[in-house]
Amino acid sequence: MSAPIAAIATARGEGGVAIVRVSGDGAESILLGAFRPAARVGTLESHRMYFGWLIDENGEKLDEVMAVLMRAPRSYTREDVAEIQCHGGGAAAKKALERVLALGASPAGPGEFTKRAFMNGRIDLSQAEAVMRVVSAGGEAALRASVRELEGGVSRFVGGCRKRLNDLLALIEASNDFPDEIDEPAAARKVASEALEIAERLRAGSDEKAARIVREGLSVVLAGRPNVGKSSLLNALTGSDRAIVTDRPGTTRDVLTETITIDGARIDLSDTAGQRDTEDSVEKIGVERARAAQRSADVVLVVLDGSQPLTGEDRALLSEADGRFIIVRNKSDLTGGGDADDADICVSARTGEGIDELRRMIRERAGVAELGETVMTGPRAIACAKRAAGALERAAASIEDGAPLDMASIDLWEARNALGEITGEDAGEAVIDAVFEQFCVGK
Repeated sequence: MSAPIAAIATARGEGGVAIVRVSGDGAESILLGAFRPAARVGTLESHRMYFGWLIDENGEKLDEVMAVLMRAPRSYTREDVAEIQCHGGGAAAKKALERVLALGASPAGPGEFTKRAFMNGRIDLSQAEAVMRVVSAGGEAALRASVRELEGGVSRFVGGCRKRLNDLLALIEASNDFPDEIDEPAAARKVASEALEIAERLRAGSDEKAARIVREGLSVVLAGRPNVGKSSLLNALTGSDRAIVTDRPGTTRDVLTETITIDGARIDLSDTAGQRDTEDSVEKIGVERARAAQRSADVVLVVLDGSQPLTGEDRALLSEADGRFIIVRNKSDLTGGGDADDADICVSARTGEGIDELRRMIRERAGVAELGETVMTGPRAIACAKRAAGALERAAASIEDGAPLDMASIDLWEARNALGEITGEDAGEAVIDAVFEQFCVGK
């Protein structure tokens, strides 16, 4: 038995349609108390949409709506689920919710519908977390990765690793029970080798940086001295006139961030103040912020003025270059500059020359093409996978040091349990509650 819960399942505010969802025992009777079909019907068919009216306790019409009943187990929660689709807007949705609550439903807590789907075995914990990442995905790469997780990508990956760990634990158990039949040194070599192989696979599938970029986007900062064309380049890359462009040095005083998409990956592109020594107190703050943004960026576009030779300020920036940097010589349509060999690419923000190639370089420098293949994107799953990998590496090290296989099994069990936390098989109540507390109400 599950008490019925209800919530508005769509975003609040004006819209064409709002959905009020009810799940649990009695969902059908609650629907029949709040909804009157326009045509006379007998028993409601499951998964069939009906047109009619939302009605009050006296049978008076409150709104023109559509309604559907989804009988268990063919529903999101594997319980009886009823949904009323009313007109969007706060008043209509609120009235529909008030009506179903008056008929016996209780207000749903954050993520309670998805939690019921998890508790009823429809999805595991990694898939439940993927639901919210699908909802909050800010780019196609994030959406693709989240959908793969929702379809069980992480579950299959973790399940495969756990199966191999089960086999290794069975081998250790057999070597203890049948020492005359199983060569312990050979078994130890196999356990150590496979433990390291699984650990390597887990670390490859839980790339923290790649996962962060998929979830949150890639941070790209334009850096350079004043008047090299950083703001013009931002406008060219975004296809807008968001940044103010003038010939006056020091126009940009703060970090200005715009979002673009490259091959489905979200890119947060930031224009910064020109880096130079200055006595202007406001500009000095802007320069400090520019340097801070540069230090934390995933990719740094160092912009040089292609119409002029390199200056001391240019060379100071170039001396800081590392693997994140792309050296961009702007104003390629003008002459009089230094050798183009100073740069990775020559562009003209004014004419658009080289802009598409620069977008490609940003994508390649960040490895965006591979980001969509990241196995895990959730911080909790990544932490569990890293914990499991560490335990497996300790198991292999203990075997190499000549410790008994029984000692290695302790670390193997720790790894197995850490992986079980990802899918929820070995997750405690506190972990499960913490996951669903992050959800919005109605999902």
